[in-house]
Amino acid sequence: AYNIHVNGVLHCRVRYSQLLGLHEQLRKEYGANVVPAFPPKKIFTLTPAEVEQRREQLEKYMQAVRQDPTLGGSETFNSFLRKAQQETQQIPTEEVVLEVLLSNGQKVKVTILTSDQTEDVLEAVASKLDLPDDLVGYFSLFLVREAKDGAFSFVRKLQEFELPYVSVTSLHNPEFQIILRKSYWDSAYDDDVMEHRVGLNLLYAQTVSDIEHGWILVNKEQHRQLKSLQEKVSKKEFIRLAQTLKYYGYLKFDPCVTDFPEKGCHVVVSAGNNELNFQVRLPNEQIKEGSFKVTRMRCWRVTSSVPMNNGPSGSSPGKSEVKLELAFEYLMSKDRLQWVTITSPQAIMLSICLQSMVDELMVKKSGGSIRKMFRRRVNGALRRSDSQQAVKSPPLLDSPDASWEPMAKLSSKLTSVSLRGISHSSSANDVGANDFHGNYAFEGIGDEDL
Repeated sequence: AYNIHVNGVLHCRVRYSQLLGLHEQLRKEYGANVVPAFPPKKIFTLTPAEVEQRREQLEKYMQAVRQDPTLGGSETFNSFLRKAQQETQQIPTEEVVLEVLLSNGQKVKVTILTSDQTEDVLEAVASKLDLPDDLVGYFSLFLVREAKDGAFSFVRKLQEFELPYVSVTSLHNPEFQIILRKSYWDSAYDDDVMEHRVGLNLLYAQTVSDIEHGWILVNKEQHRQLKSLQEKVSKKEFIRLAQTLKYYGYLKFDPCVTDFPEKGCHVVVSAGNNELNFQVRLPNEQIKEGSFKVTRMRCWRVTSSVPMNNGPSGSSPGKSEVKLELAFEYLMSKDRLQWVTITSPQAIMLSICLQSMVDELMVKKSGGSIRKMFRRRVNGALRRSDSQQAVKSPPLLDSPDASWEPMAKLSSKLTSVSLRGISHSSSANDVGANDFHGNYAFEGIGDEDL
């Protein structure tokens, strides 16, 4: 059996025969000239070296399928991953009640099947709230972990190849929950959402929550004005005022570590307004703040550092502490690019945020409408347009051998990012060209910008 990891989490276990079945189904639907070559069967028992070789071949095959716009977005491929997830967790298909949180702490209970995919659950929540169909795409479901102070740490955005009920229940920890939150960055799109009563209420609840948790900065006078608007139940005016405040619409991440401006600095990163904002605590305890615009990030990558497992052969490689890093190459000045690294368990979520910001920028540049970015039901299957494919996380296959160093990869519709199992920290020179996530929204700096 092979373990398939998605976003650093065990998604499912599959056998060679199951992957072969997927391959044959894809060939039947799309033709042999479209589907990549599949590792051949072997008559005799495989040696350990051949087992590892097959794992590498299967991983390359799954990578190739996932990165193909047609195959990777196909219902055949995504349903295979969903079914395998359900079988691995041994959760039968049955009707259940799933609780989905709103930003104000209210819980929406929806009756779903354990086998319902992310978009089905999102639609069920929208239906329960009476949110119009044309506004559903402005929101997404996120897996979060609740802290003691009631704030949420965002783990990941739930993708189309997973089953939300299975994803959250398989963690066996009540701290993990699913929350509904807006999934766009440009506050200009708030106008679309506020056109409808339910959209307005959801946006209002999220804004109030972000202010209460200190995600949006408010001074005393602004706090007084906001409180007055709350008392009058002037929700639109409340949001309009909040839009003018610092960090409105940002997603705040847990405290982590960065190498900028020097190694080992503690930092709080927030994503929003097409930038990553850093609040850095320097070694002398001084706090400095700065922002990195997504349009000046030439590329970025996510890597994982996995300590070598020297334990007994029966121990699980999953027990190793995985250190995730997001590194981006930034245009500091006209002729100077510099790598900046963030070490955080939320590195993948940060990468997904960067990609979705780029998606929005590209749609705006092409004169497209955000309404067209969101999914529509086609032949009974829900689809998002290519422009809004967040960072895809294709499978990581690892052999049952506990001494094997795990390797994972991420990809998107544009290019790919790798997660590599390494026993030492990597420098930019250690990573191949295919490991970088290129940024199509990258812009140079002209003399007038300096």
